[in-house]
Amino acid sequence: MAMTEIRITGLGGQGVILSGYIIGKAASIFSNQHATLTQSFGPEARGSACSAQVIVSDDRILYPYITAANILVAMSNEGYKTHKETITEDGIIVYDNDMVKIEKHGPKVKTYGIPATRFAEDLGRKIILNIIMLGFFCAVAEVIGKDALRKAVEDSVPPGTEELNLKAFDKGFEYGLQLKEKTKVKS
Repeated sequence: MAMTEIRITGLGGQGVILSGYIIGKAASIFSNQHATLTQSFGPEARGSACSAQVIVSDDRILYPYITAANILVAMSNEGYKTHKETITEDGIIVYDNDMVKIEKHGPKVKTYGIPATRFAEDLGRKIILNIIMLGFFCAVAEVIGKDALRKAVEDSVPPGTEELNLKAFDKGFEYGLQLKEKTKVKS
């Protein structure tokens, strides 16, 4: 695998930074890869724009900042609008279709939407939206294996919430597999 640059964007309180942390942990600890994480957020604790930038590579990473995202994970419309131009011409956009209104991109850009907010509400905790998005990201982007990402989720969430978070991850992952299967049939 070549180096993959991932930008996760959303609002403070959605678990954007935790998502980046989990991806980096899955890559570096459970997949024997290299990873970097940088983050940015507004001065407000909740509700302001924030993003996490993760680089995953089989080789050492010499520059820790992304230059053009191969993958954009968007959990808010504001974040999507801010970063939509940073996607590579053959990139992947993974988004919460309850929160993000996707625009037309180049012919090689693949877009995958999931009703993550609705799924989180169905599971009883809106706060697990980011974990649903991680499962979905895992299935459609295929950057890090399911077992590694699942272990990183289990290892990173607060004690006592592991079962719910793993259920959320699995929900997103299964939805992603089904969506990819549907897009293969159409092609």
